[in-house]
Amino acid sequence: MLLCYFPNMLIEVYYMASQKGLLVGAIIAIIIVGVAGFFAGQQFGGKTTTVTTTVGAGGAVTTTVTTTVTSGPGGASYTPPEQVKAAFIYVGPVGDFGWTYMHDLGRRVIDKLFGDKVVTAYSESVPEGQVQDEIENYISQGYNVIFTTSFGYMEGTLQAAKNNPNVMFFHCSGYLRYANMGTYFADLYQVYYLNGLIAGALTKTGHLGYVAAFTIPEVVRHINAFAIGAKEIGEQLGKDIKVYVIEIGAWYNPEKAKAAAETLVNQYNVDAIAYTEDSTAIIEYAEQLYQQTGKQIYVFSHYSPGYAYGPDVVVSGQIVRWEVIYTDIAAKILAGIYTPYNLENVDYWYLLNTGAVEFGADINYTTNEVMHINPKFINELKSITVTDKLTGQKMSAYDLIMKRYEEMKFAPLEQALQGQANTHIYENLTTIDIGGKEKKYWVGPVFDPFTGPLDGYKKDNPNQKVHIRAGVRLSHDDLWNIDWFVDWVQYLGGGG
Repeated sequence: MLLCYFPNMLIEVYYMASQKGLLVGAIIAIIIVGVAGFFAGQQFGGKTTTVTTTVGAGGAVTTTVTTTVTSGPGGASYTPPEQVKAAFIYVGPVGDFGWTYMHDLGRRVIDKLFGDKVVTAYSESVPEGQVQDEIENYISQGYNVIFTTSFGYMEGTLQAAKNNPNVMFFHCSGYLRYANMGTYFADLYQVYYLNGLIAGALTKTGHLGYVAAFTIPEVVRHINAFAIGAKEIGEQLGKDIKVYVIEIGAWYNPEKAKAAAETLVNQYNVDAIAYTEDSTAIIEYAEQLYQQTGKQIYVFSHYSPGYAYGPDVVVSGQIVRWEVIYTDIAAKILAGIYTPYNLENVDYWYLLNTGAVEFGADINYTTNEVMHINPKFINELKSITVTDKLTGQKMSAYDLIMKRYEEMKFAPLEQALQGQANTHIYENLTTIDIGGKEKKYWVGPVFDPFTGPLDGYKKDNPNQKVHIRAGVRLSHDDLWNIDWFVDWVQYLGGGG
């Protein structure tokens, strides 16, 4: 049963597995009809909305929506498009089984979900300097929504947005916005922290490795979160945790990724590796090493479920579900909520609580079951006893990991704050005092890894120290611009 509330309206839809046609119709009826009927009038001073909806036992859905929205400059009228023609521009190949693969999975979802209301196309492996030409090519073919999916596309996307004021643009991982250009990101730092907890429990050497494509703030967040988790458990077990980082200078370069992993294993004695790059090379290297020599390297897959490529070495990982964001954007465009005139504050920063990211090594797409931790390693994690630093309670490492997962996943109000740039300032709140018997009302998660005390150093100036006081939780802007490593990270630069 799916329940959606709008002011003065409750829409209730029952979905049976055999009624696949009803799913698409129901979602469109709920999102487009309900949202358009309320938000078009409230947010944009719209004129009229007429809705007729029929949901029959056989799955038939008939919807008529007539909406005129006043939103444009000078009070010009704006009517939502009857069809979203969305072009996706990728920095890597769709077969990379990482960043681009999962973006394209999200594209495929909305292409089917909305039927003929959303039509998509994509270009892969587009050099960052050519993104503007690629955008203009799609616009000349009538595409009215452009998604660009690499940090390096930001400037080109902004210029294209300025040149095409009637087209909507959405840039992934950037921070520049415009009237017709929003930004979005599904951030994985909380999941890297969970992976770090596992690595700290399982490592025998205390030496962990990290292969970074580039050490931009996104990746620095990942590295630090992984290191914080590893130390939280590792130091309880008497391990001197060190995280060695090699930067390979490419988002997709399997040869460099494998070479970096070999360096970390052979020269720095690491026995656990996490990474932010878009190939399966590190997993395959570790699996081959295990098969040939029995040497165990614990690997944490990135963006896509990597278990199939290394069932003996992939312990867990981070999984992104871009379709959560793409569905929300497409629905709001069709409903008239997003227009070419009001995207300057649209900035998705979705975390574990949104469903856009997940903690795990594999997904069974038939049952939607997530393998959070490879069963091969669960018993060992359950045999290790640690203390929860928040409560003082003793428990197994496995139970602490799953407890932290639930603590970060449950954040009652955060999703409502994570879609707009002007509300990010509230995201590092834990509770607010609302008075009455409730008094302490939870806004965010009980736990966040970026809570002081933390000590570190500037990446580009190791002599410049950083100190985060006890109890201080870093904000969205702190994390979005992070340029420092915690002290137990050793940045080796390019190639080690």
